[in-house]
Amino acid sequence: MAKDVDQGRIIQEQIRAAAASKESLTVVGGGSKAFYGRITSAEDKVLKVAGHRGIIRYTPSELVVTARCGTPLAEINAALAEHGQMLGFDPPAYDKTATLGGAIACGLAGPRRPYAGSIRDHVLGVTCVTGRGEILHFGGEVVKNVAGFDVPRLMVGSMGTLAVLLDVSLRVVPRPQYEVTLAFDVDQHEGMRRMHEWWKAGALPISAACHDGQQSYLRLSGYEAAVNAARARLGGEVYGKGEQFWSDLRDQRMDFFRLTDEESNLWRITVAPTAQPLKLVSDSLIEWGGALRWIKTILPSQVIRAIATRGSGHATLFRGERRYGMVFHPLPEGVYALHRRLKAAFDPQGILNPGRMYPDF
Repeated sequence: MAKDVDQGRIIQEQIRAAAASKESLTVVGGGSKAFYGRITSAEDKVLKVAGHRGIIRYTPSELVVTARCGTPLAEINAALAEHGQMLGFDPPAYDKTATLGGAIACGLAGPRRPYAGSIRDHVLGVTCVTGRGEILHFGGEVVKNVAGFDVPRLMVGSMGTLAVLLDVSLRVVPRPQYEVTLAFDVDQHEGMRRMHEWWKAGALPISAACHDGQQSYLRLSGYEAAVNAARARLGGEVYGKGEQFWSDLRDQRMDFFRLTDEESNLWRITVAPTAQPLKLVSDSLIEWGGALRWIKTILPSQVIRAIATRGSGHATLFRGERRYGMVFHPLPEGVYALHRRLKAAFDPQGILNPGRMYPDF
C-alpha cells in the first residue's frame, strides 16, 4: 500500500487565505477531467489537491475503504483487486492521473452503474473543507449507518463547488466470479428493443449493455452456472475481447469518442432506459441498457436539450468548444434555488470553482 500523505491542514490554510483575500480558486486533482464542466472564472488561482493521497483504512471483511481524495483510482483499484473486490460504480479514469476525489466530484460512473448502483449509493462518509476553511465530517464507515448520509451524497457530482473533498469512505463489492461478453449483430433499433427486453427481464445477471452503432454487446457477471444459463437463453456470440471492450468504453478510448470535426460536440444524454432512439441524425452510442446516450453532433444546444426533454432526459455538453455557455442541463427554478442555497451554506463567498457548473455558482 502506498504511503499515506495527509495535506488536509495545508489545503485548509490555502482555502482560509483565499477566503480572507476573497480570491477564487480552481480546484485541481489529477486533471483527467479538466475538460468536463464550464471553464471557471478562477483560472489564475489553482488549488492543487493531488498530493493529499493514500489509503487510510481498508477492511475487506467489512467491504469498506477510506482513502484520501488525491489517491489515484489505479492505486485503489489495485488494493481492492488483491482481495477480490472492486468499486461497484465502475468510475471512469480517462488517464492514469484520475483521482478518487475527481471521481466523486464529477459523479461519473461506468457501464456497471445501472446494475450495481450510482456513486451516491456507495458513498458512506466524507471529510471536506468548506469555502469558509472549515473541516467538516459527514457520515461514517459503517454500511448500516444511515445518519448523515445526505451531505456525502450531495458532494457527488458537485464539481468542487460546495467544498473540497479530503477523505471519502466507500462501500466496495466483491468481484464477479465469472464474466462473459456476448455480441449481437443487430442494428440500433433492434439493439434497443433487446436491451428493453433484457432490462425488463430482471433476473438476468447483466452487468453492462450497449450498442456501439454497429452491434449490441451484453456482459453477464456472477456465478459461472448462472452466467452460462443466461448465455444459453440469450444466444449471441461470445466476444473474446470483452474485458478490453468495456474498459475502453468506460474510459472513452474508443474511436467514437474522438472529436475530429472542430464544430462537433459530444453530448451525454440520460433518459429512461425504455425511451426510444432520439430523433437525431448524428453519430450515437447507447449504453446503460438504453439509459445513457452519447451523441456527436454540430446541432445547437437548444435542439439537443429539447429532444432530450421530450424523452424525459437531461443533456450535458461533455466534450466540445462551447464551454462558456450552459454545459449542464438547465434546472427547474425551484431546484436551481435549492442549489444556490446549498452553495451559500457551504461557500458563502463563492470562491470554490466559481462558474464550473452554472454561470453564477
